[in-house]
Amino acid sequence: MKLSVCIDAVYHGKDFYASVEEVVQLGYDAIEFWSWWDKDLERVADMVREKSLSVTSICTKFESLVDPSRREAFIAGLQASIAAAQTIGCRALIAQVGEELAGVPREAQQQSIIEGLKACAPLLEEAGITLVLEPLNTQVDHKGYYLSASEEAFHIVREVGSAHVKIVFDIYHQQITEGHLLANILPNLPLIGHFHAAGNPGRHELSTGELHYGRIFEAIDAAGYKGYMGLEYFPVQEPAVGLKELLAAGRS
Repeated sequence: MKLSVCIDAVYHGKDFYASVEEVVQLGYDAIEFWSWWDKDLERVADMVREKSLSVTSICTKFESLVDPSRREAFIAGLQASIAAAQTIGCRALIAQVGEELAGVPREAQQQSIIEGLKACAPLLEEAGITLVLEPLNTQVDHKGYYLSASEEAFHIVREVGSAHVKIVFDIYHQQITEGHLLANILPNLPLIGHFHAAGNPGRHELSTGELHYGRIFEAIDAAGYKGYMGLEYFPVQEPAVGLKELLAAGRS
């Protein structure tokens, strides 16, 4: 399993650039982060080159896909995010779909997402970048968000029909939403472009909580997944402690 450290989560509140330095010193060669618009991308690009790092994902600028009137704003944000990704050699953009619209049938909102992503697909294909759509749990962290069920997310991706539009399967979020993790992951692995992992409950280190990540990782590896597992958690201990434990367990 190839691991990627989400700097904005694992090192939340700490200096970004110093955090990247620490991750490299610990022995990791892949990072990701959420917001690119508050980073010095040229400095990040220099670090990527100098330290032979991979940037596995960043986020798009947040706009709604469920609201057709905001589609052009989403596409404009995507274009800016593609340019940012190209600057740092990143090949995956994480997108969220927005808050559920009151009084609008879910079917209409789902169709708006599909049509919006179909409009984005040519831009992604030309750039060679994959957009990964993120379901989130609405019980604990993201009340009011439209997309929570993995099956609906997979349905949307199938309807869009582009190899450059997939899902980021966040194990923490989907454990809260529906459980049955491997039953949902393994049959749909070709539609998953990235993973996120955190302990549940609490969203802390992977060794905390109820999830047996060793078994989960083994099953995903055995199924042939070649991408990255993003470590997107908020540590209880100093970040280096949990990251070293994962390396010691051979998860690198």
